[in-house]
Amino acid sequence: MTALAPRTASVRLATIERIDDFLPLRDEWDRLVRIMPRPSPFLLHAWLTTWWRHYGDSARLAVRVAWRGDRLVAAVPLLAAPRRGVHVTRFIGGRQAALADLLVAEGEDDAAVALGAGLAVRGDADVADLYGLPMASRLAAAVGPGLSVVTRVEAPVLDLDGDWDEIYRAKTTSKKRNLHKRRRRQLGELGRLETTLARTYDELVPALEEAFRLHALRWNGRPDGSGFVTPTGQAFHRDVIAPLADLDAARIALLRLDGRAIAFHYYLVLEGRMYVHRLAFDPALARFSPGLVNTLDAIGFAADEGLTRVEFLGGAERYKVELADRFEPMCHGLGLATSIRGRAYAAAQLGIIDARLRLKRSPTLRSLYVDGLAPVRGVIARSRDALRA
Repeated sequence: MTALAPRTASVRLATIERIDDFLPLRDEWDRLVRIMPRPSPFLLHAWLTTWWRHYGDSARLAVRVAWRGDRLVAAVPLLAAPRRGVHVTRFIGGRQAALADLLVAEGEDDAAVALGAGLAVRGDADVADLYGLPMASRLAAAVGPGLSVVTRVEAPVLDLDGDWDEIYRAKTTSKKRNLHKRRRRQLGELGRLETTLARTYDELVPALEEAFRLHALRWNGRPDGSGFVTPTGQAFHRDVIAPLADLDAARIALLRLDGRAIAFHYYLVLEGRMYVHRLAFDPALARFSPGLVNTLDAIGFAADEGLTRVEFLGGAERYKVELADRFEPMCHGLGLATSIRGRAYAAAQLGIIDARLRLKRSPTLRSLYVDGLAPVRGVIARSRDALRA
């Protein structure tokens, strides 16, 4: 074991710009991820390096690190990429960088300040565009008021601090529980119903293919910004599943009817927490709520495993709100501009975010966007596929 440098040693800042220089940091990097206030599996070294191989072509690494002697004491997983003629600093992982933040070793609070100061020197970047920050972000606190931080998603949280059956009963009314039982019974009347959990690599590989199939069915013609079933998205997830399995960090719960998967719930596990990643169901069975039935089973699996918290991460969908204890929102940081272009970019993005939030708050407009325009999106998608054929 490498001896730790004396606490009095000065902090040395650096920027990693080559993936070959980032690869050797795996163990130290994951150590910092695991002690985050909300440890994010989407910041694990394996996730970031795999993401970079599939999505990093048009960007360059700009990972900020701080060393005390030969010990990594703080870091931020950043990249720099052009966007509409503006040089933008972003998190590695893009919109999948949930809960991305400044990583800090225990007892190194002053390193956070030092690294925050280092981040202010952004090289040739015009502006920072940092999606996924937790509400109490260390990075936002370190860099100060130059970064505008706005709430983006509600990110409900459920504490699994006891028996799941007892928690479930406490969170739901008898009417709701009877509805869930009825849905499960109705599905069971169609055939043999079972829920399986994929955890090992050999189990996860075929389960992931079922997840792709169900996700494509569920979101056909509907707005889906996840990129989960795009060619690049599928290639990324097929590659990352092996290192996640090695870390025992991936689970896919499948609800099956007569052996055929009708719903999936893909979640990640880190430091005793369940992180919801992707889920979908066969829309032909929507009236029986297979997705909700499977989600309840997935949380049951998590509780049986001894996990103590569910991070739903996304928006305030009704089933999440009914189960959650509270919201711990994810945010978007924009600013730290060094040029007129950067300031214009930040102002424009903040305006777009405000418009989207107003759309989200209007049930009528949201329904029009999600469902009313589905036929138009379907025509566009089919035309695009025809052109590629």
